[in-house]
Amino acid sequence: MSKLQSYLSKSRRSLHSAQKEVSEFWNQNSGDWSWAAEKPRPIAAVNRSLWKSSVPSLSFYAMLGLSSVIATLGLLAGSTAVIIGAMIIAPLMGSIIGMAYAIVVGNRRLLKRSALTTFKGIILAILAATLITLLFGLTQTNMEILARVRPTLIDLGVALAAGAAGAFAISRRQVENALSGVAISVALVPPLSVIGIGIAWWNVRVALGASILFATNLTGIIFSGALVFLWQQYGSLERAKKGLFAGFLALFLLGIPLGLSLRNILVEEHVHRQVAALLRRQTLTFADTEIKNIDVQPQLNGLRVELEVAAKADSISQYQVRLVRQFLTEQLGQPIQLKVRVVPTEIFEELSLH
Repeated sequence: MSKLQSYLSKSRRSLHSAQKEVSEFWNQNSGDWSWAAEKPRPIAAVNRSLWKSSVPSLSFYAMLGLSSVIATLGLLAGSTAVIIGAMIIAPLMGSIIGMAYAIVVGNRRLLKRSALTTFKGIILAILAATLITLLFGLTQTNMEILARVRPTLIDLGVALAAGAAGAFAISRRQVENALSGVAISVALVPPLSVIGIGIAWWNVRVALGASILFATNLTGIIFSGALVFLWQQYGSLERAKKGLFAGFLALFLLGIPLGLSLRNILVEEHVHRQVAALLRRQTLTFADTEIKNIDVQPQLNGLRVELEVAAKADSISQYQVRLVRQFLTEQLGQPIQLKVRVVPTEIFEELSLH
């Protein structure tokens, strides 16, 4: 009888345990997901992670220097894939996010350390790019370089979004691995490399344009990163208000040339379409030619239009170009400078007879 009672007692305990497990499983999968709620990392963990990213080390300098070398070679070669590879290994994002975090929590030591590390990294990247450019002696611009010389408000939008994503990724363990993707999206090292290229070429326009792009990226990341940290209740608005005001003022000042640049690009695109349509549809000179390239550049007193066309030798005369220039001036309502480059075409074809 005692054995039977013992067996029944064990059975009841097993049944009770099974019912408890079923009940817990049901609660977890019936809409009550509090057990899986995602929470921000503790402030101590975030603080420790950003201090590690902001302290300069051999690894930081080595990876940043190599990233700048790779980016510079990719820019000179016009290789997008190589430039993306340089973005992935660049460690500069951590110290910049550290500046945003330090502003919010009022940690002056971390702010000074992050700013100093960022400044040293900037100088290293520019010097590496300058030396590599001088070493290889290439002086030909390409689309990859030109794309970083004329920043617009679009680049500011990318920087703000990337800063927010970077701060969020630091504060959430589940998405911390997304930082490499953030680094690719904002592209910190390529503008620094273009600055070095511009210095090596003694080209003020290239160096200045890339400098504005990097300043836009830097300011946008810090400003939006600070807002995200505040939103997640790291630090306080009282501590962050001076830094946020300075960031807002910097963004406002940067927004002036960025807005003008975007406006010029939109105007150029509109005029480009107009010029292309007029040349192909309303001029006899270029109606039957292959227009390979049309470049429209705003000038102080009008527009400069450069054409590259494929045509037979001596098929276009100076007089015809003058007439086309006058026609474009009348249609667009502003003075036009027209330059036409004719590329002679020769076609050789040999057919086999059967």
